This record gives sequence, C-alpha cells and structure tokens, in this order.
Amino acid sequence: MPSVSVLILLPCLLVVAVMAFGATADGVNTSGCPDSCGGIAIQYPFGIGTGCFRKGFEIICDHSMDRPVLAGTTKPVPVNHLSIRTAEARVMLPVAWQCFNSSDLVYASSDGDVQFNLEGVYRISNSNNHLVVIGCNTLGYTQSQRSEGSDYSYGYYTGCMSYCNNSRSAMDGACAGVGCCHLDIPPGLTDNRMDFDAYTHKARLGFSPCDYAFLVDRHNYSFHTADLKMNINTMKPVWLDWAIRDNLTCSEAKKNVESYACVSPNSECRDSSNGLGYVCNCSMGYEGNPYIANGCTDINECESRQEYPCRGICRNTLGSYECKCPSGSHSVDPFNDPCNPNFPLAAKIAIGAIGGFFIIALAVFVSLIAKEKRKMKDYFRKNGGPIIEEVNKIKLFRKKELEHILKTSNRIGQGGFGEVYKGYIRDENQPVAVKKPKIDVKLAGQFANEVIIQSRVLHKNIVKLIGCCLEVDVPILVYEYVPNGSLDRILHGRHRVPLSLDIRLQIATQSAKGLAYMHSEITTPILHGDVKPANILLDEDFVPKISDFGTSRMITVDENYASTIIGNWGYMDPEYVLTGLYTSKSDVYSFGVVLLELITRKMALDPDNNIILGNSLDIYTKKKRVIELIDPEIAAIGNTGIFHSLAEIIVQCLSIDVDQRPEMADVAERLQYLLK
Repeated sequence: MPSVSVLILLPCLLVVAVMAFGATADGVNTSGCPDSCGGIAIQYPFGIGTGCFRKGFEIICDHSMDRPVLAGTTKPVPVNHLSIRTAEARVMLPVAWQCFNSSDLVYASSDGDVQFNLEGVYRISNSNNHLVVIGCNTLGYTQSQRSEGSDYSYGYYTGCMSYCNNSRSAMDGACAGVGCCHLDIPPGLTDNRMDFDAYTHKARLGFSPCDYAFLVDRHNYSFHTADLKMNINTMKPVWLDWAIRDNLTCSEAKKNVESYACVSPNSECRDSSNGLGYVCNCSMGYEGNPYIANGCTDINECESRQEYPCRGICRNTLGSYECKCPSGSHSVDPFNDPCNPNFPLAAKIAIGAIGGFFIIALAVFVSLIAKEKRKMKDYFRKNGGPIIEEVNKIKLFRKKELEHILKTSNRIGQGGFGEVYKGYIRDENQPVAVKKPKIDVKLAGQFANEVIIQSRVLHKNIVKLIGCCLEVDVPILVYEYVPNGSLDRILHGRHRVPLSLDIRLQIATQSAKGLAYMHSEITTPILHGDVKPANILLDEDFVPKISDFGTSRMITVDENYASTIIGNWGYMDPEYVLTGLYTSKSDVYSFGVVLLELITRKMALDPDNNIILGNSLDIYTKKKRVIELIDPEIAAIGNTGIFHSLAEIIVQCLSIDVDQRPEMADVAERLQYLLK
C-alpha cells in the first residue's frame, strides 16, 4: 500500500505532467491558445494572445479582415501562409511610391516601411523574392540594416533604374529597364524600406505620374503598362525566412537549455541559411512541431507504402520501419528482392540474361514515373499548393481523381475561357462542373490568393468552388454544377426558353445581390471584372449564380486594380477603357448592360450590324429608348411603371459619369422593391 506522502505527491506530479505536455522551452503553455485564424494554422513559436508565442512571433487575428496579421506593425500586414517545416511566412507588404506635380516636384511619397520586423526574427527571402522598380526616369532601391563606422548609413543598398523615352516605350510583360526593372536581392534584408533618386518627369506625367518600388514573390508579378498608374495603396505578396534569432548558432544555442527552442526530444537544430540564427526540424522518421514538447511524433511508414515501399510484412518502429517476408516466400520482382536475399545466383544470372532488355525498359519506365512525379510536385508548388493546403474549405484533388471526368464525351462548354466538363467525383452522388481554364502562365502565381479569397465567398447567388487540382500546368477548378446553364444560352441559344417578367426580375435582383455581396459584404471585397450573361448561371428554379470570377480576372480592392484590358467589349465600362482603372462602378456598368439585355432580349453586341446595345441608348432620349426596346414577350403583359423604373436603373448604371452610377447594393435594393 503506498504511503500517505506518495498519495499526496501523485496529484502534483499529474498536474506537472499535464502542464508539460503543451509547454515550450521558454515556459509557454500553448494548450489553450487559438490554433488558427482565417483558415491559416497558427503553430508555436507563432501565437495569438498573451503567453501563446515566443518573443517576436506574435500574431493578431484581425476579425475585420478574417485573416492573421503580424503584431506591432505601423500598418496591418496580412499573413497568407505560415510554415513550421520550411521556416517561411508569406505576407502582404505595401508598395513604396512618390508622385510628382506639374512643377516636377515630389508632392507626396511613402517609403513603404511598416516596421514588421521590430524583434528581428524575419529576413526577406532572397531565393523567393526579387525587387521591382516601376516608373519612367527613376532609380529605386532598398536600404537595410543600419551600419556604424562606415561611409554609408546602411549595410545593404540594392536597386535598379527604369527609363522611358515616350508613352509607347514600356511593354506588357517586359521588365528589363524600360518602364520597369527588377533584380535579385542579397540575403540578410530585414525590412521593406525603399528610396528613390528621381529624374525629370515633366514630359511623362500623363502616362507615368509616380514612381514605385517593392519587394514581391518572384513568381507572383508580371509587369503591365497600366502599372505606371498603380494604386498607391497596393500591397504585394512577399516571402519571409524566419528563425530563432538569439544571435546564436545551433552549437551555441544548445548550451542554454532554458532558451533553446528545439524542445521536442526527436528534433534537430539547423543553422539558418538567411542571417544568424537557427531553426528546428523533426528528426528523420518523425513529423510535427519541434518547438513544443513531444511535438515531433513518429511517422507510421507502413501506412504510406508509396513513399516507403515494402513488399513484405511491414512493422513500424520509432523513427523507422522494418520490412520482412513470410518464410519461404519469393518477391514478385527478382531485381529488387528484399523478401528473399538467398534467391539462387544461377536464377538471377538466367533472368538477367533473358531480361536485359526488360531491365532497360523498366529503368526508363521508372525514370519517367519519377520525372512525372517531380513535375507534378513543381506544378503543385508553382500553383500555390503549400498555401492552399492551409484552407480548410477547399478540397485538393489528385490529377487521377479527375481524369475520368475530363473526357470529350463529358464536355459541356468550350470557349476562350477554357473547357468545362460535367461529371461525378467517385463515391459521391453530387454532380460537379470541372473547369480547365486558359490562364496566362504569367498570372499563375496569383492563383493561390484568388482561390483562398473565393473559398470564403459563400452566397446562394455565387457558384460555390468545391476544390482544385494543382498537379497540372494550368490548375483545374471543381465547382458545383448548375443545371440550366448560362443566362446567355437561355436568352439567345438555339433553344431559347420563354421567361416571364417575374422570372426576369428574380434573375436580375438575385444577380445584383450576388455582386453586391462581393463588393461590400465580405472582408476582402472583390471586383468581378467580367459581368455578362455567359457568367450568370441558372439552377433548376432559375435562381442565378455568378460565376467565373476566381481565376486570372479576379481583382481585389486592397490590391492593384489598374489592369490590362479585361472583360467583353459589349459590357465594358468606357471609363475603364480610357483610364485602365477598374473599380466597382465598372461592374455596375456591365450589370446595366446585362439588365438591358435581360428585358430586351437583344444581344449586347450585334455581330451583324456591329452595334453595342449600351451605346445605342444615345440615339434617342435614353429612358425612352429603353422602353422602346422592351421584349414584346413581356411588354404586352407587363406593368408600365415597372418598365419605367427598370429604365431609370439601367440609364443610371450606364452613365458615362462614374459618380452618377449607383452602388451595386443600391441596385439590388431597388430591384428587390420592384419584385415585391
């Protein structure tokens, strides 16, 4: 029978054990700390809330943005990705800029510095980023790390010069010194502070009124001439390398048990490759978080036969595994025979003589398989796989899971946008639409952010994105299937469907609600960029669902929305064509054309007469002209007052003066009133 003293001591030991389970080297217990924000995993040394993070690694969950941001910054720095395994973070950092007046003087500027690295744990990744300077006649450069006892104030100065002879000098996709220049950066950069040496801009203010400089993910930016008038509030994705920066190497850090960060028993220390410091990794055969006690757990290799091959009986061991064969059995592969090491030598020679050709063929086959796997992994990373993996609402499909759907017999749509196939995911009864979009390879780096944003768009009038496949050059998207097809097919197809006034009002109202939700009801507002009947799908009850806004045409208002020409001419905002600046009012203009097309059943662009429907309103008094164009199918039975109200909404949406156009939320509210 245990003594009284032992009985008293046992509860204390249990408490200590429970506390140690979630403890870290510096005494932090993470068991009650938030483990995610906005779909992104938050793991120690990062943390949200007092006592949940190591010094320098504090994260704030910004609920207004529904995403994590770095703590202690002078301006919110959103976090898109945090990796314990690779010691990387992907954040959004502002662009530095300076703008000129007619006197050729800088009247406003920003060096872009947001002081995101006050504790010094981050370094700008020199392998994943480069520096870009945009402008006509400017030298932009970054300066980093104060330097004492030197001719210069900083330890690093890195930049390039961009020049333009005239407004036609710069070209889309070319960033080699004309309108845009870029260069690799050295390791060791600690911040994003920029500076400029400017030259005369007098003759260039019309097409290049400002200079810009920024760090950016080297796979996530392609220059467009519209960027010469970039929004000054633009932010760009930047990769950061982080480490435990106690000014110690691994060998030095291990001597101080209290501050040493690699606390899991099955972890190893590795010196940082970007600046002084170290990072922790789980030992071979283990996975998890090396920064917390017992955070590295054994990998069960026997459950992953493809990665850890075993043709016999597999037995998992701590940090490894054993592969044995039943007594007397033979391997089916005589050239890789772990099951029978005593396979007769004569048989091996005979098989070798007979099967020499097959050995070569097998080697070639294995090489091709390995090459294909490497290619799929490269595609996965290029398309933002490590970031998208963090999003719980998105399913990542393997290429082979979709191959049975991507057959010619299943194709239901084809055009400049790509191809759409209808099918069923194996073991699921719900039909899906699988889209193979034609995305400019230059824009592929933006794919991850766009998918993450779209995954958070949940509205009955917006097509739901179920998942995507990243193991291909151009990512494949999997959406919910909408059975009635597009509004364009219903209005103008060979088998056009009769539509009552009530149905048309329902389609108009709910489409407007979907766009209004995108513009003003989510934390990261989205501009559609290509509003037209072909991108409004209808379900079996003619409930509309907005589609085709989640790939290369997605533009978020917190990023640059001066862009190359997007959309379709029949629906395109004239102001956007002139300035290259796309705003929410550009979507409103396009919706005005859709609304006009819906009640007149006339095509926005008449291919025979080369007439744009929206422009035809200038022929007569606009409102009167709308009434004259009403589809006879509804004109005879409709309420004249409703047509006048619709005409008024359309005329306002199509106003040349952008400020006279209503917000999409206002359009939806007015249409809802007509529907009652």
